[in-house]
Amino acid sequence: MIGVSFRQIEVFAAIAATGSVRAASERLFVTQPAASMALAELERQLNAPLFDRMRGRLYLSSRGKELLPLAQEVIERMHEMLRQAGGAQATLTGELRVGASNTIGNYLVGELLGPFIGAHPKVSLRVSVNNTRNIIDGLLEHNIDVGCVEGPVNHPLLDVQTWRDDALVVCAAAHHPLTQTQRLQPRHFKNAKWILREPGSAMRVLSQQALNSLPLGQIVLELGQVEAIKQAVIAGLGIACLPINATVDAVACGRLTILDTPFLDLHRRLSLVLHKARYRGALIEAFVTSLEIDPP
Repeated sequence: MIGVSFRQIEVFAAIAATGSVRAASERLFVTQPAASMALAELERQLNAPLFDRMRGRLYLSSRGKELLPLAQEVIERMHEMLRQAGGAQATLTGELRVGASNTIGNYLVGELLGPFIGAHPKVSLRVSVNNTRNIIDGLLEHNIDVGCVEGPVNHPLLDVQTWRDDALVVCAAAHHPLTQTQRLQPRHFKNAKWILREPGSAMRVLSQQALNSLPLGQIVLELGQVEAIKQAVIAGLGIACLPINATVDAVACGRLTILDTPFLDLHRRLSLVLHKARYRGALIEAFVTSLEIDPP
């Protein structure tokens, strides 16, 4: 273990992030043979393979998943030491990988990232937008550093902190019969045609809960993007539960109508999610602070 070098640790973390030796070598500005040799030597000293090789891509082995958070901590602590030694404690650099679920990534990205970018312009942000299930998988696989998702998350390896409250609203096309009904009641939704998000999204879960409290209807479409659902509703293909932030423009121009449904609980929580094993160095702490969330 004494022979493990900082470069070997950097190569290990870079391969974990990119999935290949070639991409890691390009990121670190070293030759591909040098990166391969560093990984081989690290695996030899640890006496364990850190990656499984499948179809030309490297995936973390079980041992690699255990050691990656420690490697990331070593790298971040080294960067923090150099930053402090250089007298530039307030200047953050490096890369932060953020996973945002669809509603947040498409409609709240300015509120999510704006304060952090304004305070730390030299940090490189890599943002992936996906459904909640995939963001959680990315955190567990150490492919992203922090996640911001809709809906509940329950996993023993993850810390969940509330960012803000949010809500869905039931929407219909402006000419839909339900828009003409005064004082809507659950009975008015009998045989309604619904458009839902795909399984695995938090929006699907909350929408399904709403449907379960209403008379039997029909699911006519499942779509993977909020914007696609909105356009399908506008076209009169069905009704849907949509994030209120996604409806503003279409409601303002009269293409979409929000139905008054006080009998449905469509409130939800938007949360910041962190892996418990992930070292929360200066970058992650700064990001948490930018969202006005107290670090754990």
